[in-house]
Amino acid sequence: MATTRLIPLHHNKGKTIAKCLKERTDYAENGEKTNGGELVSSYECDPKTCDREFLLAKREYLHRHGYEHQKNVLAYQIRQAFKPGEVTPEEANRIGYETAMRWTKGKHAFIVATHVDRAHVHNHIIYNSTTLDGERKWMNFLRSGKALRKVSDLVCVEHGLSIVESTQKTENTKYNKMLYFPSARTELKADIDAVLSTSPHNFDELLSGLKKRDYEIRKGKCLSFRKKGRERFLRIDTLGREYSEANLKRRILGEKVSLADEAEGRDFDLILNIEEIIQKNKGANYERWAKRYNLKQTATALCFIKERGINTLSELIDQTDNITKCYNSLSDSLHKKQERLNEIDELKKHITNFARTKETADAYKRSGYSKKFFENHREELLLHKAAKDFFSDHHYSKLPKMKDLREEFGQILAEKKKEYAEYKSMKSEMQDLLIARQNLEALLGSEGKTTKEERTEEHQAR
Repeated sequence: MATTRLIPLHHNKGKTIAKCLKERTDYAENGEKTNGGELVSSYECDPKTCDREFLLAKREYLHRHGYEHQKNVLAYQIRQAFKPGEVTPEEANRIGYETAMRWTKGKHAFIVATHVDRAHVHNHIIYNSTTLDGERKWMNFLRSGKALRKVSDLVCVEHGLSIVESTQKTENTKYNKMLYFPSARTELKADIDAVLSTSPHNFDELLSGLKKRDYEIRKGKCLSFRKKGRERFLRIDTLGREYSEANLKRRILGEKVSLADEAEGRDFDLILNIEEIIQKNKGANYERWAKRYNLKQTATALCFIKERGINTLSELIDQTDNITKCYNSLSDSLHKKQERLNEIDELKKHITNFARTKETADAYKRSGYSKKFFENHREELLLHKAAKDFFSDHHYSKLPKMKDLREEFGQILAEKKKEYAEYKSMKSEMQDLLIARQNLEALLGSEGKTTKEERTEEHQAR
């Protein structure tokens, strides 16, 4: 299991931005903590020069927008700690890399440094607050820590690791609060039910009944309601499917409410560890609730896999392994296509710059490489040099035609969109099967583990 924490890295007073970035990255990449740097990986930057590359992206942002935010966050650090003995340092680094990639969506450069100087293996993930293109900045948001934990938990589940179960204190507190202080949404639902109990003849009469109850109704793309004394309007599509406009009209006519458009998928989650709950002395009531919760989740998971024609744990493991393999293959294919699209974009940009600045470069050559001429045409000459360096680095002896590049870009983009739809569907199914598998293996306990070990030996024998 992995615990996570998101830490904004601010600009410290009395230090330059460059020094602040260097101190943070140097600590993460400390050779004594990372087996001499073997447990350091990176995305879109070199670990040795990542602080300077982060700084270049920030200068690009400043050049584009002309200002910096008052509370400037230089980078963000994710600390991801694992249970002792559950994961190897190499696997922890891979999990950290995948977590960072999903969290940043590939738009921010980052490094992942796995520390092994403590009893527990843990990652220090530092990602630049500025995007790779220098256009935007990553802004922290409400409950970002919970969102990060959810991403980390999904990655851990996909790698067959356990996760920390969430407590129910927050949910109970929220429930008790709702008992005494009903929310605006709960109040609106109650008022709609009260008006429906008067048997209105049509939907307009329902709206008139709500107006009599001091509701202001705003019509537009979606109906919205606001009761007198409340600050905000509530959209009807946020009340749940039972209170959608179509279903309210059905209820007025006495017809059965339709929930056919409800999204299909699993209605279960990971089960809780009862032994850990007993050790933590959470109380007999919580323990009873946890046992009922686990029974419900397991029963729902069994129905879920039964609907898919899976009858044994062995079949479930086979299907999970197969879909995970297909998912990883599709993910690699999408990554390669995106890399090619980025390369085509970069190539088109340099071809355009090269053609636009060629005349200036020729004039600079005829001037005998005059320093004065260079200063007067610095920007164009630097663009020309950057284009030539790019062609040289990528071994373009002959430049492709822009028409061919546009056609290739369109073809790859169409293939990527098609694969992405399949990727998204496969990812959802894979996560459902992995959760169902982990629940059943936890239920079977040692028996499930023995089966898994026998299967591993069988595969090795093959």
